[in-house]
Amino acid sequence: MSPKLTTKLQPGTQAPDFTLQDAEGKQTALADYRGKNVIVYFYPEAATPGCTTEACDFRDNLASFQGSGYAVLGISPDAPEKLANFTGDFGLTFPLLADEDHAVALAYGAWGEKLIDGEVHEG
Repeated sequence: MSPKLTTKLQPGTQAPDFTLQDAEGKQTALADYRGKNVIVYFYPEAATPGCTTEACDFRDNLASFQGSGYAVLGISPDAPEKLANFTGDFGLTFPLLADEDHAVALAYGAWGEKLIDGEVHEG
C-alpha cells in the first residue's frame, strides 16, 4: 500500500482562509489582507538553523517586498510564546502565526506525510 502523501496547492488555486494567533496572542486572519498580495510561508520550528535563516531573509528583504506591494506571514506549529521569543531574539518585523494543530498547514499542503529518501515522514 502506498502512503498518502501531502497534496500541495496548485497555481491559481484560491488560498484557504484561516485565523490564527500571532506572537502577541492577537487573532490574525488571511481575510485581513483581502485584496492585497501576501506571501504565506510555513516553517517547521522557530529558532532552528534553517528556519532562522529563512525568517531573517524575509526580515532583511521586507522593505523590498512591501515596496512591491507584498505582506509576509510566517506560520509554524509553535505556540505564541515561542513565536514571541523568536520574534524578539531575531528582530523579526512581520507577523508569525501559531498553527499548533497543523490545520492550516494541512489545508495548504505544507504538513503531512512526505516521502524523503524513500521513507515516509510526517511534518
